[in-house]
Amino acid sequence: MAAPIVNIASPLGSPVPTMLPHAVSVSLPTWQDNVDYEEGSPRVLNVMKTGYPRFFIHKAIQQLAAICEQKFGVPHEKAMVFPSETFAKACRDFITRMDTSASARIVQFFICPRDADRKPSTYSVPSCDLHIVLFNEAHWSHAKAFWQHTGSGISSRQGEYCLRLLEKKGPTTEKVQSDIASKSPIRCKNRHYYSRSISSAQMAEDLAERLNAEETAYLEERYGRNMPAVAAKEAKETLRKRIAGVLVGEKSNCCFKRDQPLSSSIRGVSNITEDDVFLFPGGMCAIWHAHQLLLRTLGNRKSVCWGFPYVDTLKILQKWGPGCYFFGKGSEFDELETLLEELQSQSPPGSNEPPILALFCECTSNPLLQTPDLQRFRALADKYGFAIVVDETIGNYTNVEVLPYSDIVCSSLTKVFSGETNVMGGGLVLNPQGKHYNKLRPELVSFYEDVYWDEDAIFLERNSRDFTTRVYAINQNAEAVCDLLHSRSLEAIEEKKTTNSSYLNGHTATDDASKSSLSRPTVVKKIYYPKWITTSLYNSLKTPQGGYGGLFSVTFTTPIAAKAFFDALGCEKGPSLGTNFTLACPFVILAHYTELDWVQQFNIDPYLVRVSVGLEKREVLLKWIEDAVLAAENAVLAAQKVEDGETIHDTMTCA
Repeated sequence: MAAPIVNIASPLGSPVPTMLPHAVSVSLPTWQDNVDYEEGSPRVLNVMKTGYPRFFIHKAIQQLAAICEQKFGVPHEKAMVFPSETFAKACRDFITRMDTSASARIVQFFICPRDADRKPSTYSVPSCDLHIVLFNEAHWSHAKAFWQHTGSGISSRQGEYCLRLLEKKGPTTEKVQSDIASKSPIRCKNRHYYSRSISSAQMAEDLAERLNAEETAYLEERYGRNMPAVAAKEAKETLRKRIAGVLVGEKSNCCFKRDQPLSSSIRGVSNITEDDVFLFPGGMCAIWHAHQLLLRTLGNRKSVCWGFPYVDTLKILQKWGPGCYFFGKGSEFDELETLLEELQSQSPPGSNEPPILALFCECTSNPLLQTPDLQRFRALADKYGFAIVVDETIGNYTNVEVLPYSDIVCSSLTKVFSGETNVMGGGLVLNPQGKHYNKLRPELVSFYEDVYWDEDAIFLERNSRDFTTRVYAINQNAEAVCDLLHSRSLEAIEEKKTTNSSYLNGHTATDDASKSSLSRPTVVKKIYYPKWITTSLYNSLKTPQGGYGGLFSVTFTTPIAAKAFFDALGCEKGPSLGTNFTLACPFVILAHYTELDWVQQFNIDPYLVRVSVGLEKREVLLKWIEDAVLAAENAVLAAQKVEDGETIHDTMTCA
């Protein structure tokens, strides 16, 4: 007899999975939990042990920042910790640009064992060179916005390492740089920018966790799953080769093989090598760098943001440089071409300057899973001279081939490339066949800094060894789940209406839905998945072995159905995607809670549920979905009875 399938969602506020010290997701298992998180309810915030790293500053980093505030700050100053002076200066400049009355200064904090030589090149134990931005607490929201948009802060593993150095030996060197402007008394709040103070008891608990983490690292290295820490350079090189698509025969996640054979790239572009791949602390950091690179190379002009994107991509294009043109529906081709013609006509005669800097898009988009018409965009880019930047995080290069149409491809390696939810990472790939390559690559090399923390690279290298195999399995699972949901949707009823003569009798889809069963209403409205969304465009990019990916979104006929479906889902629930386990969230609530009316003009349903399908057994996944649909149906029935004035009996049974 098969074991019962149960709800596995972790407790509210705990890491996902539970007890993972560097988790990139946090459990928000009910709809109300997500709403209360956005509202800043103490019920939720006080139990949160972690969160997505760009939104929730890891406790180790909070502790390190508190030490910096005590050591370098003055009363009412807050600190943010960055791995390079470049990022610190960018943060300082962003704060003072957002509020011209603000002040911010930078402190360089060099941490190493006391008995080591002061020259960094001679340390047997790695040192940490931190750059601290200090600012008045009134400007916390601006500093945290920079942290969120750019993803350029230090990682939690680097924060823990610095704390261990300070606990064992203490710092030896610090250098102060001050850039002072006037101060502002205004204090702003934002529900995303949450950082609570750390108590002494919590610090003791976290120290124990860090000691346990040291033991875990030893075991990972001792038994061959991770490279040793000294092999970080090799890990990064392997990652860059893997992302370039030139490694062959990778099938195992059990060990690392040196001197693996190389082949021509699977990415559809000749001559690409690992030298065209650049690693960053996160996907948004890669996108921020892509935009900065284009501003430096092609000039200070607006970009186009095509389709409804992940929130921080749009924020980057709006808040850096002269701004952007936003085509949020992803279907305004005539408007785009008209804009390009008008801008071109305003250029001086004989000018070769492009009318826009670049077109940024996602393949596929988050959360509507739309595929952009890259062939059409490539023709426009060749005609007008602008660049194309594609975020391939959701599609990923195993499923779709976007590099031939792009000048730059970015990706969050935190997602399905890693799968393990225990490390952040980002990648930027330059197309060596691109029109702007000979300008872009030298410029990027001139200012690129490898600040990707070594230990993070080691974990990411291990996690991604079976990337392709996992993607194929997730593709199949997700398609099975989406087929089930689609068959139960209003959309499917519309399709039957147009193909089945029995539906051509004046009935509407809603009529058919209400009569589909004597007692069971149709609760699923639409499935957003490349199998049914811009399918021809997706298929034109799909690789021979590729599938439709592991992410989909679902909308419902009523808000009651959406909430009940989400609450009843048996999987983990929290932010992020591309995990090896299934992970769901009410995406629009989490990403756009303060602008729900605004997003609806772009066909974004506030009650949309986004699901990232994992590697669970197929029968488990389908049972989770069946149970969630049943719960949604029951919730709608109960609401209808209340509305009709009927009594709801506790003994009501399901059909």
